[in-house]
Amino acid sequence: MNKKSLQFLERLCNAFGPAGFEREPIKITREYIKSYVDEITYDKLGSLVFKKMGQSRTPVVLLPGHVDEIGFVISGINESGYLTFNTLGGWFSQVLLGQRVKIRTNKGEMEGIIAAKPPHLLPREQREKVVTKDKMFIDIGCANLDEAKEMGVRIGDPAVPDSRFSLMEKVVFKEGKKKGKVKLAIGKAFDDRIGVFVAAEVIRILFEERIEHPNTVLGAATTQEEVGLRGARTTAYVAKPDVCITLEVDISGDVPGIKPHQAPAKMGRGPSILTFDATMIPNQPLKETVIGVAEENKIPYQLSQTSRGGTDAGAIHIHGVGCPSLVVGVPTRHIHSHAGILSLEDVENCIKLIIEVVKKLDEKTVDEFTSI
Repeated sequence: MNKKSLQFLERLCNAFGPAGFEREPIKITREYIKSYVDEITYDKLGSLVFKKMGQSRTPVVLLPGHVDEIGFVISGINESGYLTFNTLGGWFSQVLLGQRVKIRTNKGEMEGIIAAKPPHLLPREQREKVVTKDKMFIDIGCANLDEAKEMGVRIGDPAVPDSRFSLMEKVVFKEGKKKGKVKLAIGKAFDDRIGVFVAAEVIRILFEERIEHPNTVLGAATTQEEVGLRGARTTAYVAKPDVCITLEVDISGDVPGIKPHQAPAKMGRGPSILTFDATMIPNQPLKETVIGVAEENKIPYQLSQTSRGGTDAGAIHIHGVGCPSLVVGVPTRHIHSHAGILSLEDVENCIKLIIEVVKKLDEKTVDEFTSI
């Protein structure tokens, strides 16, 4: 991962792009990959598809990651100038209070704070309960409705967490011994700008290192995943894939209170291969092929599962007559909050794994994924 790649990752994660408002991160992605691809196309929901031709037109290998982030949309402005909001994607109420947000209006961006009635003024029984989203508001510093209107804010304006990308380094210890250093990234929108980043880096490396691959690779930055896998459905019509490896984050289970069977993947131990989620059971021969490639190339990996939630693969695997699909993820702590943490070593190993898998996916191999 070179300096240019890291700068792209930082710009991508810092970009303003909740579900339905993804144009900024789409443009950033397009500018980064345009020199490495043979063709760029879009669906009519704004998803970006970028093609890298290999030795054969088929099979078509789709590598999608969704570019939208969880966020908010303004639902009302009261007489005191405070804003109510709806959520774009899944938010746990407890992570919202006291957090800063950025609101994009027709006059530019403004800052705000998610707040609620102060606990000092609540009865004791209410102080002991979680404050739900419907009792929160966004404070933009106004004293009345006229001031809020003058600032340009309107119903339907989007908002995102005000959280910046940063890097930190830590020393790794295993069995009480130092095992080198790794870099960690902290920031918003890792779900799923990391998937878009991995797809773009795979394409870049295939191009710059002139790596031969017996297929056509399509990277994709899909839209509106967080509100129902919408861009995945339309992207599948554009791509017409023969096989799909969706690139995502995974819940990193190395957090206090999480049992191993609830979230098996851990940060720093390699990319995860998702064996099951609520929207898709992966194609089993494809899953075994990816595991075999990881072991053959000594790339660390983890097997993972989740009983709730889903990814773009949930829509793509049932496109048309069906598409053999799998999800490969980067374990990330604290997803669906204002800031997450992940290991850049896991990201690099994910990129390596996908490149090695792409090199294996010739027409015969892909046909065998669905042969009986």
